[in-house]
Amino acid sequence: MTRTHWVAIAAVVPALLFAGAATVASAGGDDGTNAAATVPAVDSAEAGFARDMAVHHQQAVEMSFIVRDRTQDEEVRRLAYDIANTQAGQRGTLLGWLDLWGLPKVLAGTEPMAWLKSGEHGEEHGGQHAGHGGVEQRDGAPMPGMATRAELDRLARSSGKQAEILYLRLMTDHHRGGVAMAQGCAGLCTVQAERNLAQRMVDGQQAELELMADLLKARGAAPRG
Repeated sequence: MTRTHWVAIAAVVPALLFAGAATVASAGGDDGTNAAATVPAVDSAEAGFARDMAVHHQQAVEMSFIVRDRTQDEEVRRLAYDIANTQAGQRGTLLGWLDLWGLPKVLAGTEPMAWLKSGEHGEEHGGQHAGHGGVEQRDGAPMPGMATRAELDRLARSSGKQAEILYLRLMTDHHRGGVAMAQGCAGLCTVQAERNLAQRMVDGQQAELELMADLLKARGAAPRG
């Protein structure tokens, strides 16, 4: 990323992390319990989801700041702004929970998505892997749905309509992976506040998937695969 991208992120993320921390401090589930009331195990679904989704969200923020500077299209810029703000705030909440639980934000020696049941992992197919929820993991990508470094570099070099289409395709893949991961937490996590957040992620990203499909169609394009 360029210095401009990092300056933009540095200006937005601290405030969102503060907001996330404030949310964590008062977060409660529908049953009135607090997210800090139960401390999950270091290798639990709750901790694994928080760590992996924080990484997943960070790339979405990165891609959104990149495309903001590569197009003047107001629809795409507005979508990118919404995604960056929403996911930076959610990331702050997830990292705040790990702090409250006294758990590491990075667990050495643990593969991404290890917290999901083994039956949800797919098998390797050629240069790609069938990941959680049937979402593909491309070689070089940290998790299913995430972009590779080469794809991010390509986005940073593109402009105009080309940048818009590439961003929408990459973010569509990204959201598909995020939805599958959040659905995994909604089914496996036991902390009610975290389950609630995971379900909000599912609902919000599914709505954005529909919007991105429309934006791609308007540009004579379609999602990948």
